[in-house]
Amino acid sequence: MTTLNNEQLMQLLREGESDRVEFKESLRGDAPNRIREAICAFANDLPDHRELGVVFVGARDDGIPTGLSVTDELLRQLADMKTDGSIVPPPSMTVERRSFAGKDVAVIAVRPSDSPPVRYGGRLHVRIGPRRGIGSAQDERILNEKRRHADIPFDIHPIPSATLDDLILPEFVYDYLPQAFAPDVLEANDRSREEQLAATKMIASADEAISTVLGLLVLGKRTLDFIPGAYIQFLRFAGNEPTDPISDEEAISGTIRDVLRRLDEKLNGHNRTAVDIISGPIEKRMSTYPVAAIQQIARNAVMHRSYEGNNAPARVYWYDDRIEIMSPGGVFGSVTAQNFGQPGITAYRNPNLAEAMRNLGLVQRFGLGIPLAKKLLREAGHPEIEFDADLHNVHVTIRAREKDDKVSAAQN
Repeated sequence: MTTLNNEQLMQLLREGESDRVEFKESLRGDAPNRIREAICAFANDLPDHRELGVVFVGARDDGIPTGLSVTDELLRQLADMKTDGSIVPPPSMTVERRSFAGKDVAVIAVRPSDSPPVRYGGRLHVRIGPRRGIGSAQDERILNEKRRHADIPFDIHPIPSATLDDLILPEFVYDYLPQAFAPDVLEANDRSREEQLAATKMIASADEAISTVLGLLVLGKRTLDFIPGAYIQFLRFAGNEPTDPISDEEAISGTIRDVLRRLDEKLNGHNRTAVDIISGPIEKRMSTYPVAAIQQIARNAVMHRSYEGNNAPARVYWYDDRIEIMSPGGVFGSVTAQNFGQPGITAYRNPNLAEAMRNLGLVQRFGLGIPLAKKLLREAGHPEIEFDADLHNVHVTIRAREKDDKVSAAQN
């Protein structure tokens, strides 16, 4: 992302609020919501500036810095606006402290999205001049047209052989739409079904009713006919080696919600729960693994894997002493083999799939899956998660607690 130096930022402060600039004195009151609306509007870039939009926090309406104390906590709160799941798909933005005339200001720089429209709270926010408001149906059509097949993420590339007949439309109408849009937006909706599908990127455009990769992943009747690798291979080994007998196996396919629901059933079915009635007056229950931790890693694998030119499935292999989760596609963007799994390091190969999973309630916040899994496993007494990431695959190993490993081996 191109950055702006202090001289360029000072010029923006002097010129005042515009369709590229917004000022906020602090984070008091409804300022956090207004800042998110501005981030959303700058990401949509309806005027098509193709330049950074900037929110100055700690500046008056006339651009004069207020002397706000720009602490690390304030910068963290602003950075969290990218990943808290309220703006989808996640915006590309930076947050930093800058000083003007001896006074600190927090600067949020937002890059125009490669795959608009972007929404905050289920609403399309746009900006024309200093005015920020809700986008109209015409604004939405303009933003849809800004997407170009040559430079869009693969998850919204059209699949020429897939039509509306290949999508489960009732599920889209009665389930997905109510979760993707605010109720008042749906009530005032004057869009055709094709326009709704195009607005959510399930099809290429209202005039080109061809399903996208996203449409097939979320709504596909026969997803594997078009995306052969879009499934999870689950194996339960009776032992610790790949050559040991397999006690359960399934190739789990379907819509992405069905895939993850059925995987959850497998995880819960194989997760033993021990009951302790001796060590205290109240019985204690302890599962072999905290299932929520495995879910986080598995959903990350589905969200961030490569679906382009890769027919390999995501894999969940459960051994007596560990669980291995493998995601084809490897590291992407700013995520490298060296920084993989570190807090605050995120990149989205499939930003629109991330948005859809957020709408479906399969993820709550972006960028927190691995930190949450680490926390849950640490609290349950497991060794640290092991990551092996390269350009081709991400391999995650979750080891059992030592006593659970011995019990499982004895039972088998």
